[in-house]
Amino acid sequence: MISFIVRRLIILIPLLALLSIVAFIIIQLPPGDYLTTYIQQLEAGGQIVDEAEIARLRAQYGLDQSVYVQYLKWMGGIFRGDFGRSFHWQAPVIDVIMARLPITLLLSFGSLIVVYAVAIPIAILSAVYQYSIFDYIATLFGFTGLAVPDFLLALLISWLFYLLTGNMVTSLFSLQFRDAAWSFAKLMDLLSNVWLPIVIIGMAGTAGLMRTLRATLLDELGRAYVVTARSKGLSEGRLLFKYPVRIAMNPIFSTIGWLLPALINGGVLVGIVLNLQIIGPALMEATLSQDMYLAGSIILILSVLTVVGTLISDILLAWLDPRIRYGEGS
Repeated sequence: MISFIVRRLIILIPLLALLSIVAFIIIQLPPGDYLTTYIQQLEAGGQIVDEAEIARLRAQYGLDQSVYVQYLKWMGGIFRGDFGRSFHWQAPVIDVIMARLPITLLLSFGSLIVVYAVAIPIAILSAVYQYSIFDYIATLFGFTGLAVPDFLLALLISWLFYLLTGNMVTSLFSLQFRDAAWSFAKLMDLLSNVWLPIVIIGMAGTAGLMRTLRATLLDELGRAYVVTARSKGLSEGRLLFKYPVRIAMNPIFSTIGWLLPALINGGVLVGIVLNLQIIGPALMEATLSQDMYLAGSIILILSVLTVVGTLISDILLAWLDPRIRYGEGS
């Protein structure tokens, strides 16, 4: 097991270096740069920017240097804890990210709890009572959740919430608390408003996980060892949770690699629809405005979290099913 983990860690070093290069290349692909977009906005507003001012701004933002020099300076700053400066927000990138991180984590962990608390028991019951009324209802719910985009679901639920309460879902805080300092009253106001986006973000993941877990568990319940154990008089509850459910949980462990970046990225389109101050919409806005250091930093963070999540997933799967690590000769 230890050699299995060591091999995975050794692979991570060149992979992370490659990911940083890819992340920087991605944000350099669109034509022009932030300064080009900024000048176009000034000229659209009737302002004339002379060449000297353009040259000064390029030198200020470091855009007059070659791409590889910009990359090396960016990576050198990251090793010192400096991710660069956001052109769009005119603030350090780390400050822009950290200002949105607590709310993003609250929404993501809340939606994750909703996903697991709803999907796992429904999937198990749906598989055990296959073709029952409950199974048909769960199947309908699952297909509906997979078919309806999360941003459309956000619009529909927001509309229904407005019809029922007369309040618009436009923020996680009520109007009187949006610009107020943190206090117990503001925290209670946040908790009273945060449940709706948590449910919306969680529903899409619930449907997918439910269908996957049901299909895997049905496959296990039809295997010979289950039939043999049942014929020997093993109770249904003990039989179900001792082996089939444990093996059917493999898809949950195998998707942890996607889970960590999803916790930070959050629901991008849902965040835009509901006007949530989370990292996902900030990434989209940074990409549209070609704010390369902010966009590149968020992409790099998400890439690193994906790699770390995949490592954790591999370790958990190897622990859960020894055939995985034995198959690699450990």
